[in-house]
Amino acid sequence: MRVEAAQPDAGTVVLVIDMQAGVLPGCFDEEGVLSRTDALVRRARREGVPVVWVHHDPVGVGTADWELAAPLERAEGEPLVRKSYRDAFAETDLRTVLDDLGATRLVVAGAQSDFCVRTTTQRAAAEGYDVTLVRDAHTTVDATADGVTISGAQIVAHTNMYFAGLRYPGQEFAVARHDEVALVRTR
Repeated sequence: MRVEAAQPDAGTVVLVIDMQAGVLPGCFDEEGVLSRTDALVRRARREGVPVVWVHHDPVGVGTADWELAAPLERAEGEPLVRKSYRDAFAETDLRTVLDDLGATRLVVAGAQSDFCVRTTTQRAAAEGYDVTLVRDAHTTVDATADGVTISGAQIVAHTNMYFAGLRYPGQEFAVARHDEVALVRTR
């Protein structure tokens, strides 16, 4: 019996949203999410899967807050998409960047689960991408809405629950841990 080697899934792209120094302070499990995102990005690079970075411009382009939070580092040649809205597709070149990479499936990690992560993953689904949300590599801060305080941990859990139930015709969606996300396929 012949076993074929795992090959990069040509359509998979890791999308890292707003993991910036000025966005993460006060977020639920900040250090853990950064560490797990870094591990995911390093694995993607080893396995030949492209990584695309999204930065939220209103944080302050050119300031220390705009830069990636440590230990994350953008490798030479990895695309950087600058956005001004929660939706990373809105008035950006994200769709062009993904098309140039041949993306059909996005593996998403990032900051502000209830804003930019959820909005962008929902838009990606509506745009026809298969999407895997990395359940332990997104985060947000505690929030108060209509007089109800919601912890960052609750928001992350709710975002995972919401996305796990997302369905669009002919598409695949998943929620998986950083170390369980399938980045390669066998042939």
